[in-house]
Amino acid sequence: MPNSFIVLAARVLLAVIFIVAGFGKLADPSGTTGYFASLGIPLAGLSTWIVMLVEILGGLAILTGFFTRPAAYVLALFCIATGFIAHFDPADQMQFVSFLKNLAIAGGFLVLAVHGPGSISVDARRAA
Repeated sequence: MPNSFIVLAARVLLAVIFIVAGFGKLADPSGTTGYFASLGIPLAGLSTWIVMLVEILGGLAILTGFFTRPAAYVLALFCIATGFIAHFDPADQMQFVSFLKNLAIAGGFLVLAVHGPGSISVDARRAA
């Protein structure tokens, strides 16, 4: 049972950043759209809403342990993509550290995708 609490804690720690970031974008979608446009992201307005949905819904899925494996794969891919799109700049130490953090978070999601959400999750209750 102690491992169940550790997996729950890991899910909470992984989910919080995405839920907070998603609601932050929801509070100021035009600011996010402007930032995305400055990165050269096509359809920046549409991309803003897609990113918000991925962050909020993916974060909530991980937090509750609901459809955990697919959500974890999506968020791992999301972390890798956003790392390369927004943070890959080896000449800028802060951006490069953010890039590496994105890769590390993706690693956490991949472990979660492979090993599942643990027994304290909606998925576990649905399977019982």
